[in-house]
Amino acid sequence: MRVLLAFLVALWVLPLQAGQFMQPNNLFPRVELDTTAGIIVLELDRSRAPLTVNNFLSYVKRNAYNNTVFHRLIAGFVVQGGGYNMQFKEIEQGKAIFNESGNGLKNQYGSIAMARLSDPHSASSQFYINLADNNSLDPGSRWGYAVFGQVVSGFDVLDKINALETETSEQLGWPDVPSQPLLLKTVRLLPSE
Repeated sequence: MRVLLAFLVALWVLPLQAGQFMQPNNLFPRVELDTTAGIIVLELDRSRAPLTVNNFLSYVKRNAYNNTVFHRLIAGFVVQGGGYNMQFKEIEQGKAIFNESGNGLKNQYGSIAMARLSDPHSASSQFYINLADNNSLDPGSRWGYAVFGQVVSGFDVLDKINALETETSEQLGWPDVPSQPLLLKTVRLLPSE
């Protein structure tokens, strides 16, 4: 009876995400990021970060990441996107999700993780790809940043991105903005293998 009650409470508390219906039996769906620097293929890990993967796939399903920019690049650290269109207007955000940073996945070179504010459970659409091993972003005595997948193809593209010039945007007042726009043209779910 307790197990059934816990299951029903979980169903009531957890938001229904369109991403959970995308290849629902595939624990490791792959997505292709087509950027102006080249193509990156990611393998997502539903077995360790189901809420985060389904959240990400929900944005993919509604094409929310298409024609957006990577607005933050710190060489040897991270490249961040998923939040702004090409005019630097914020994309439509879904609800914030629970932080799954304690899942055992690490912020290592080539991993993808959710960006968030100081509130550990504030991640919604923005994500970043680690351009180095960033152990300081992993959980410890505090909440970390939830890793939910890994680059499996396109490491040469990460090297190109890592070498791009950045500046402080006069328009936005933000530091670490790529001098030449780094666009995320499309994100698509690849067929199951």
